[in-house]
Amino acid sequence: MTGYGRAEVAGPRLTVTVECKSLNHRSLDISLRLPRTLNSFELEARRQVQEAVQRGRLEVTVSATASAGQAQRTVRVDVAQARAYARAAGQVARAVGRRKAPGLEWVMGQPGVIVREEEPELPATEGWSLLTQALAQALGDLVARREAEGKALAQVLRTLHDGLTAQVAAMEARVPEALQRRAARLRERVASLLAGAPIDEGRLAVEIALLAERSDVREELDRLRTHLDQFTTLLEDGGSVGRTLDFLIQELHREVNTVGSKADDLELTQLVIAAKATLEKLREQVQNLE
Repeated sequence: MTGYGRAEVAGPRLTVTVECKSLNHRSLDISLRLPRTLNSFELEARRQVQEAVQRGRLEVTVSATASAGQAQRTVRVDVAQARAYARAAGQVARAVGRRKAPGLEWVMGQPGVIVREEEPELPATEGWSLLTQALAQALGDLVARREAEGKALAQVLRTLHDGLTAQVAAMEARVPEALQRRAARLRERVASLLAGAPIDEGRLAVEIALLAERSDVREELDRLRTHLDQFTTLLEDGGSVGRTLDFLIQELHREVNTVGSKADDLELTQLVIAAKATLEKLREQVQNLE
């Protein structure tokens, strides 16, 4: 499911901001970006994300900035070193007969004139405390939005489930008439082949019985009803049911396919096609569930 969460937690020296975005995906795919200051906590942060979300493509971006009043110098100028370079450059210029020594730009570019200061190390306990708090708040925000979307999606799934249940019921109602029509066609075909000769009713009854056995879809329809009941139960129980429902739809599709392969009736075939279309819509929607 899609979702978004954001949180900002400020400490004495550092402010940590976390943004979480989720998109639909069959499995869990996490993209985690941490600043250098918090890089050592990547495994712990990834584990915290995995505990909060089980499915989807997640983009988690973390930034860290100095808290108010904690701005720090990142560079300093060694003036004594700069003067030494300038004097040396002037001496060389006079020695070779040049009127002008190299300018300020050259002096500033010499090694040791501009010194980059290392940022003071942030205590590990403080860094992790800020990061885990911000992650928890952002993930909580994201999960809440995903749950709201999930409730709306569950209603869509119930509507599709009701449609599929009605199609299966129509198949059950059609099966006896379909068998009668097949038996009638078989009798007409036999009578045509015999060209008026008497029909062996005993032999014909055996053939009709064999035909009924080959085209019997009662087991498939029973399993379809069982799977549909399980589908309802999973939706009502809630939780992380996306993968289970995905598997259940595969089983429903298999049974509907078997009914279609056994069907020798136009109306039954049309019902099978309609059921497959409903199953495809269900499958597409279930991909969005966690």
